Amino acid sequence: MALLVCLGDAPATAQPTIDFNNDIRPIFAKHCTSCHGGVKQAGDISFVYRDQVLPPNGWIVEPGNSDESLLIERVLESDPELRMPPAEHGPALPQHEIDLLTQWIDQGAKWQTSHWAYEAPTSPALPEVSDPNWIRDPIDRFVMERLDADGLQPSPDADPERWLRRVSLDLIGLPPTLEQLDAFCISYAESPETAKQEAVDRLLQSPAFGERWASVWLDQVRYADSKGLGADGRRSVWKYRDWVIDSLNSDLPFDQFTIKQIAGDLLPNPTMEDRIATAAHRLTQSNEEGGTDDEEFRVAAVLDRVNTTWQTWQGVTFGCVQCHSHPYDPFRHEEYYQFAAFFNNTTDCDLNEDWPVAAAPLDKQQYAQASDLDRQIDRLKERIWEQEFQLLSNKSLWRPIVEMTATSNNQTQLEVNRFDDRAEFQTVGTVSRNTDITLTASLPDDMTKLTAIRLTAMPLQPSKAIDDSEWGFVISSIDARLVDHEGKLSEELKIESLLIDEPDPFYDPQLSLDPKSNRGFAAYSRINHPRQAALILSSPAKVPPGAQLQVTLKHRVYLLAAFSLITRRGDLAVSDADQFTNSLHEESLAARRDELATLQKKRAAIRSVSVPVMQELPQHLSRSTHVFERGLFLTKGEQVSAGTPQSLPPLPEGPANRLTLAKWLASDTNPLTARVAVNRFWSQLFGIGIVATEEDFGSSGELPSHPELLDYLAVRFQTEHRWSVKALLREIVLSRTYGQAAKVSEELLRRDPENRLLARGPRYRLPSETVRDQALALAGLMSDKQFGPPVHPPIPAGVWQPFQSGDRWEVAKQDSPDRHRRSIYTYIKRSIPYPMFAAFDTPSREFCAPRRLRSNTPLQALMMLNDQTFAECIDALAQRMRDADDELANQIRYGYRLVTCRPATEEDVQVLVSLANETRSDSEADGLQSVAAVLLNLDEVVMK
Repeated sequence: MALLVCLGDAPATAQPTIDFNNDIRPIFAKHCTSCHGGVKQAGDISFVYRDQVLPPNGWIVEPGNSDESLLIERVLESDPELRMPPAEHGPALPQHEIDLLTQWIDQGAKWQTSHWAYEAPTSPALPEVSDPNWIRDPIDRFVMERLDADGLQPSPDADPERWLRRVSLDLIGLPPTLEQLDAFCISYAESPETAKQEAVDRLLQSPAFGERWASVWLDQVRYADSKGLGADGRRSVWKYRDWVIDSLNSDLPFDQFTIKQIAGDLLPNPTMEDRIATAAHRLTQSNEEGGTDDEEFRVAAVLDRVNTTWQTWQGVTFGCVQCHSHPYDPFRHEEYYQFAAFFNNTTDCDLNEDWPVAAAPLDKQQYAQASDLDRQIDRLKERIWEQEFQLLSNKSLWRPIVEMTATSNNQTQLEVNRFDDRAEFQTVGTVSRNTDITLTASLPDDMTKLTAIRLTAMPLQPSKAIDDSEWGFVISSIDARLVDHEGKLSEELKIESLLIDEPDPFYDPQLSLDPKSNRGFAAYSRINHPRQAALILSSPAKVPPGAQLQVTLKHRVYLLAAFSLITRRGDLAVSDADQFTNSLHEESLAARRDELATLQKKRAAIRSVSVPVMQELPQHLSRSTHVFERGLFLTKGEQVSAGTPQSLPPLPEGPANRLTLAKWLASDTNPLTARVAVNRFWSQLFGIGIVATEEDFGSSGELPSHPELLDYLAVRFQTEHRWSVKALLREIVLSRTYGQAAKVSEELLRRDPENRLLARGPRYRLPSETVRDQALALAGLMSDKQFGPPVHPPIPAGVWQPFQSGDRWEVAKQDSPDRHRRSIYTYIKRSIPYPMFAAFDTPSREFCAPRRLRSNTPLQALMMLNDQTFAECIDALAQRMRDADDELANQIRYGYRLVTCRPATEEDVQVLVSLANETRSDSEADGLQSVAAVLLNLDEVVMK
């Protein structure tokens, strides 16, 4: 009897170990963190951070003693004024959650410092399952383990025709041809596994693979062919889209795919492809409207890059940390701006011109040649600049001007301030357009010759501008002369060239010497630091006694109708050193300049298109980064340096720049990158991710349906597959899980409507691009032309009403291959989405879109029945059916199998024959157009 009592009591006393991440953290996130989180920390309590809950700093939980823990006391409180959460914030905790908290505390209140997603994935042991014979690969073991736990059985294998259609649409976004279907069925009858493997390998090698999967990536990086916001003008960035397609087709490892997009320009000897890849972060929106602040939208672009990087590669809602610490996850406010510092020192601004750009050859075969020439040109420019910059920055060669007057040709007011070592001019009040500033300076008494003049242009408030930039300047023209004490011309000074303080300026500074140009030496469009340019005389000028120097700065550039780019403050210095004029004829410099001119001529001969790319500022012109108080860029707090959140692994060794950041993202130690990527690919194949909230792997996101499977795939993606996307997809689509039939019983649909348990094959509506591309392929209209500028298929009248009249939608002619190109090549304008894409849930690409939410609306049916492209597909499919056979019933059988990949039943054939007979007309004698319209709109055609 005692033994029986013992055995009976054991289960009652044994309690399962409470897991903090799975059991407790979700309770805190649901009930507590709105008042005690990362933003609001009522009572100095935050359930995001351990040290504010547990001893020695925390005081609301006593590990091992729930009776003495204030947390349990307050959730059990009957007084509504004292109970937590308060009545106005929601109902009291249910008993089972209170029990979990109590058991957790009594078991020692073990706090996992990180949410599950912030801990590095480890490869789990393969589980034992009830039916090993069903297993085809390890994926199936993890799926069956969950099915066993829920008392479910997997579905039988899908029919071979169904499987081939499914995998074809998934991997290349196109249905199989009848020839491919017949060959597969013959091979499948001999060896099912071999047939599937060969089919998958063929699909992965198809050039259509990259075209199908590129759209998934372009959603993440908010790719569009327009700039967004007000004017939404065209942007030439299609070379980046082509790079993505090429990278996917060549199976560029995902870690390299990441590094090149984040920091391809910083790689040693970057190739043309490396530079084009960085356009991923030049897809930010820009504002061309009049009166907008360039710096405001530059900052907005920088923050968008931060948010996009986190959403795309880390699957975390990091964007809310712009204004405050994260409400649910361990990311503090200042860490957002530490991360932003990685992107804050690129040369791009909110400009119409999209500078900086790379000249990408139209012919990809010339990429290597162009890259080699660009490297040679860049090295020569750098060497020439370094030699010249030594002269510009050598203080011993310059003598500052200490007496000066300043006048303008219009209402712009100027004043001159005298300091101990120099005189400075500056504008007073508002400035006028087209201002000429004339500076008349007394030269040093002992100066008898003049070889160079140095202009230092400064912000109006130099110390403040380091953190809050001012509008810059463009010196459209500059000239200098010597005058006598009465201001009469003594000698016009011939300026041979300008030396400036940066190696790769936006405008060519030598244009300041061309009276026909409005461009030249500039701080475009903002200025943080003083800028310098030296005017080198073609030969030394003799300085007569009492002569004065007169320099005129002409400004002809203004932005957005409101902002004149004028030199607001500055000073002059002069030199009589022979090094300046000697530099014009110095043999090594002259030889380098000649070589540079030759190389530039060769490069210009390669037909190219401009692509906006990333480029770093020179170190001496770098910007500072500050915390924005409450997220407002005008309210700057403490200065920060580049870094990543402390709750995640540290940066690898190296300078804290974008390249180091890219390596951090692609590191095996980063807990999120591989998981997020694997989950995204899984979602595309099954319709929903292992983590359903693809955009949020954090504490407020959903827990993974199969956590061990996710970690298994993530670790395998990094190690065995070596970041190969094709190898990962191959493993998934060859699994027994993927190959199940999609038929669902009422009971299974009730228990698992979203197929989270994976007891059946995937079935959901195809994405917009695949819906359109499938119709074109089935109709025999699809062009196999790849790459190139975006195309303009037919759209309904009245849709195209752009703000800029010059942005025209030129519909390709009927005989043009551009009329029926794959959807990936369609022109994407953010403010006027392509109607068919909008109807089928394609995002507008204004911001990162981690996942598409599928809808089911009448507009979709109306689109497929009435859109011009689908009408042309219906006509072409009807003609294919006519050409297949002379008998109507056989024509219908051919068309039915073509679109569904399965034979039609005799009942289906008779129904469609009746439809054809009922709808035939004088213009359409066989009624096959109506049949074709029905076939293309069948549920099983639009669904996978």
